[in-house]
Amino acid sequence: MAMHVELVSPERILYSGEAEMVVCRTVDGGEIAFLSGHAPFLGALGDGMVRIKTSSGMEVVAVHGGFVEVRDNRVTVLSDVAELSADIDVERARRAKDAAEGQRAGGGDEADAADAEAALRRANTRLAAVERGGR
Repeated sequence: MAMHVELVSPERILYSGEAEMVVCRTVDGGEIAFLSGHAPFLGALGDGMVRIKTSSGMEVVAVHGGFVEVRDNRVTVLSDVAELSADIDVERARRAKDAAEGQRAGGGDEADAADAEAALRRANTRLAAVERGGR
């Protein structure tokens, strides 16, 4: 039995349809999979991937913050920033990763280091989503 899935960012609806399973990583909670009939759940998302298994394949989405709610055989993912793996510019993500690594290695104050770590996490998430999405 399938469940309905909505993955939404402020810019657009990235996915809306039926799915067999949704897998995501919650903040401090690890990775969790949702199947049809899952108990109600609400969790916060950090930088990571959401994988949506459909009858025709797998959709992989890079998310950067947000929430996941499961209720009444529906999974809703609301993300601050989200990108389908097929839409990610790989070269841009690699440049962002290189820049973040350079900024991190260059030292600086604590705020600069935190910004560099956050940028590196986002770039690595994008690249992992592309790899996992089969591109």
